[in-house]
Amino acid sequence: MDTSFPFADWFRNSSTYIDAHRGRTFVVLIEGEGLTPERRAPLIQDLALLHVLGVRLVLVFGVRAQVRQALEAASLTPRRHQGRFVVDEACMTLIEREASTLRLAIEARLSPGLSNTPLHGVEINAISGNLVMAKPLGIREGIDFLRAGEVRRVRSDAIRTLLDQRSLVVLPPLGYSSTGEVFDLDAADIARHTAIALGADKLIIVGRAGGLYSPQGRLMRQPNLQEAQALVCQHENAELAEHVHIACDAARQGVGRTHLVSWQDRDALLAELFTRDGVGTMITRERYEQLRGARIDDIGGLLELLRPLEERGMLVARSRERLEQEIDDYVVIERDGMVIGCAALHPYPEAGSGELACVAVHTSYRGGERGDLLLDGVEQRAREKGLSSLFALTTHTLHWFLERGFETADVEALPERRRQHYNPQRNSRVLLKVLSASGTSGAKR
Repeated sequence: MDTSFPFADWFRNSSTYIDAHRGRTFVVLIEGEGLTPERRAPLIQDLALLHVLGVRLVLVFGVRAQVRQALEAASLTPRRHQGRFVVDEACMTLIEREASTLRLAIEARLSPGLSNTPLHGVEINAISGNLVMAKPLGIREGIDFLRAGEVRRVRSDAIRTLLDQRSLVVLPPLGYSSTGEVFDLDAADIARHTAIALGADKLIIVGRAGGLYSPQGRLMRQPNLQEAQALVCQHENAELAEHVHIACDAARQGVGRTHLVSWQDRDALLAELFTRDGVGTMITRERYEQLRGARIDDIGGLLELLRPLEERGMLVARSRERLEQEIDDYVVIERDGMVIGCAALHPYPEAGSGELACVAVHTSYRGGERGDLLLDGVEQRAREKGLSSLFALTTHTLHWFLERGFETADVEALPERRRQHYNPQRNSRVLLKVLSASGTSGAKR
């Protein structure tokens, strides 16, 4: 009788992330739409779980949806300019009321110990206060914004002290001036300033959109800064555009990773943080997935990657000892600590040529451009070594090489030293490619 539970496998696989996140600082922005009475409970429960797992949490919340509803109920229509409300006293009264109401609701859900949930009995200290200093927007293009403000500074030392005391810090979209006034602030801007000031490991933005999508409707899981900014220009979603702008700015200023997920997905927060691929978009200054030279500590990952292809006869079996001896010949694609692709360049300088060997991509990550990325990396290495051509031997993937500029050749075209080790029983096809001086491989991009 099979008594296995999918949850058990997920929990086992998440253990790496539980350990990696412990002691890290996360700034989480949740827009007001995600914190309506019918939606807030599961989100706050997941935040509490992160806190229990040892994450140092700062929660920034928005009240845009709540304020919009309150303004409609009061028949107030504040003037908008440059994307912000002109906040008079009547409008500010509503904003303060909605921010205070939601802050109290969040704290109530966290105290004491989230009754009727798996975290019942766990005490969480949720602390708020005058932790964000503000200044007025002032007069812009002749328009006085009155009580609308912007972040002057975040009291990062005070926040760190609270985090050191195992408190969960809650920041409403309000700021306090040196003259004792309260200003309406953009919650997303507070989150950006806070993440930068704390040098946060992660900035997590929970909005309506589930991430950034290409024009073809494909979720962009890990765009670089340039790709993210180019893509968002094609969207008409003002909230998403703001979130991407904040994510890119945070990345440039030292925030490790910014994640964009949606409050519409009940499990998005945990799925993004505790699975390898996540469910949203992650923006980093450096690529989460990178091509680099192989290191000796990659041997275990290489063996695991190559074993299925060797068992199918697609690659010649390589022992651990051989990989250790040739490790400097390899490039790998690393994804969050896992080797998901590799290729080797074995040089034959006496012939001005090199062998492209052992090209492999993990079965879960095929269908993209990782093979092209590996080929580009090997070609670049070959040029740096002064080689003018590449050759490859294959039994299964002839067309892949032909599509990338290789041509079929006879065994006699191989360097003499390599020809001596050619195995006629495998009957591998020989392919040859002359390297261009420009450094373009002809691979699709």
